[in-house]
Amino acid sequence: MTSDLLAPLDLAFWNMESAEHPMHLGALGVFTAHSPTAGAHAADLLAGRAAAVPGLRMRIRDVWPLGFPYAFGGAARVSDPGFDPRRHVLLHAPTADFHTEAGRLMQRPLDRERPPWEAHVLPGEDGTSFAVLFKFHHALADGLRALTLAAAVLDPMDLPARRPRPEEPPKALLPDVRKLPGLVRGAVSDLGRALDIGASVALSSVGVCSSAALTAESSGTRRTAGVVVDLDDVHHVRKARGGTVNDVLIAVVAGALRRWLDERGDGSEGVAPRALIPVSKRRPRTAHPQGNRLSGYLIRLPVFDPDPLARLDTVRTAMDRNKDAGPNRGAGAVALLADHVPALGHRLGGPLAGQGAKLWFDILVTSVPLPSIGLKLGGNPVTEVYPFAPLAHGQSLAVAISTYRGQVHYGLVADAEAVPDLDRLARALGEEVKELLTACGS
Repeated sequence: MTSDLLAPLDLAFWNMESAEHPMHLGALGVFTAHSPTAGAHAADLLAGRAAAVPGLRMRIRDVWPLGFPYAFGGAARVSDPGFDPRRHVLLHAPTADFHTEAGRLMQRPLDRERPPWEAHVLPGEDGTSFAVLFKFHHALADGLRALTLAAAVLDPMDLPARRPRPEEPPKALLPDVRKLPGLVRGAVSDLGRALDIGASVALSSVGVCSSAALTAESSGTRRTAGVVVDLDDVHHVRKARGGTVNDVLIAVVAGALRRWLDERGDGSEGVAPRALIPVSKRRPRTAHPQGNRLSGYLIRLPVFDPDPLARLDTVRTAMDRNKDAGPNRGAGAVALLADHVPALGHRLGGPLAGQGAKLWFDILVTSVPLPSIGLKLGGNPVTEVYPFAPLAHGQSLAVAISTYRGQVHYGLVADAEAVPDLDRLARALGEEVKELLTACGS
C-alpha cells in the first residue's frame, strides 16, 4: 500500500470543507451520442478504465507520526485496497437539462471514506447526447491534475511522445542539517513575504463595495449554468484593444455582472467586487509533489463603469500590475501561507479558514486548461466542457473558464437560493462579448 503525504494547501482544502461547502472541483462534459445507449456504454467504459488508474484509487487518511511535530495532524493519500469503481461511476435516468442535474450533484459532498471523486453519467432525453459530470476533491487533485485523471478514463488521445519525467526522491521527515543556514535565510524571507501579504490583504478590504447578491448567506444549495462564446470574437477584441485573452475574459465577467445586477434591480453603481484570479505555481515537468501549488492575483472588477472598453482597460491595468509584482506577493497570494502552517494548525483552524474566505475576496474567476485536440468517450466526441469551481463560505458565485477547440466555455456555480436567476447571468456573458465587439467597431 503506497501513501503520499498531503501538501499543506491540500490539507487546508481537506479540513476547511463542510457539508454546506464541499471543496470539490467539477467539469461537465457534453457528448454527441452515436446511439440512444451511448450513455450506458460510457458508464461501463468509465468504470472499467478507472480500475486501472492508480490516482483514482487514492483515498485520504489521517496520519499521526509521533516524533515529527510538523506532520502531526496531517493526512495522506493512501491506495484503497477495496476500491470499487462502480461506487464512483454512477449512471442516472435520462434528463432534459444537464445543468439542473449538475447543480443538484455539485451540492452533494463526496464520501470522505472513499477515494474522493465521482463521475456521473447523464443521458439526454432525446437520445442524441449525454453528459458526464466529473467531481474531484481539491485535496485529491487541482485543476491540472483533475484533467489528467479525467483524460485517463476517456478515449486515448494521440499525443506526441514525451520523455519520462525524472522521479524526485521523497522528502525526508527531518531537514538535512547541512542545509540549515539556507533554510534559516529562507524562513526570514518567508516571514517578510507573509507580512507583506498580510498587509496587502488588509489594504484590499478598505473601501470594498461589493453586492449583496455576491455575498449572501450560504444555503448549501447549488445551481450551475454555462455559456459558450467564440474564441475568435475574444481575439478580435484583444487585438483591437490590447492586453491578453484572459484580460478580455475577466472584463466580460465584469460587464455581465453589471448587466445582471441592473436587470434584477440590485444596481451596479459603485460596485467593485474583489475577484481572486488563481495562478498555478506547479512546475509542469516535476513529478513530485503532486499537490496544489496555488497563488493568485486579486483585482477589483469595475462593475460600476458603464463603458465596456474602459472596463477592459481597468482589468488589463490591474492584471499588468499584479504580474509585475509577481504571484508571490500581494493580497492574492494568501494561499502560499498554507506552506508555513503546521499540519495540526490546518486541522484545528480549517473550519475557521473556510469561513474567512469572504474577508479575502468576493468572487472567484479561474481558468482551467484543456487540450486543444478533440476529447472522446466510446467514440462519442465532446462538444462542450464547463468547468466548475468550489463555492466558498459567504460567497454566492464562482466563475470558471475553459477554452476548447475554438470556443470559450464559462461554467458558473452559484448558491441556488441567493442566485435563482443564474441563467440570466450566463446570457449576460454572451451579451457582453457582443457589446465589446460593437465597441471595437465590429
